Amino acid sequence: MIEPRTIRFTLNGAPVSASIMPYETLIDVLSMQFELKGARESCGQGLCGCCTVYVDSKAVSSCLYLASFAAGTKVVTVEGISRGASLDLVQQAFIDAGAFQRTSSQ
Repeated sequence: MIEPRTIRFTLNGAPVSASIMPYETLIDVLSMQFELKGARESCGQGLCGCCTVYVDSKAVSSCLYLASFAAGTKVVTVEGISRGASLDLVQQAFIDAGAFQRTSSQ
């Protein structure tokens, strides 16, 4: 029987913990446990970049990155890169390029 385990990491500057299964990806944990929807799974192959997050300042495809690898790291999502009320250059580039996704409820 596969047992869940608890991992701890820093998420957008705040310490957090998550109960994960060994096969769960980081995108699933970010979406389901922390309700962060900025990074999204699209291709499921790490090719499109929709799921990109920073782990210890390196861009990773969170659809392929096992959540267990995030233990003890610093994870930053698109929601966490803003500087208060002003947008980060990456966020502004998304807007300038029209690079956004709509959810089915929009």
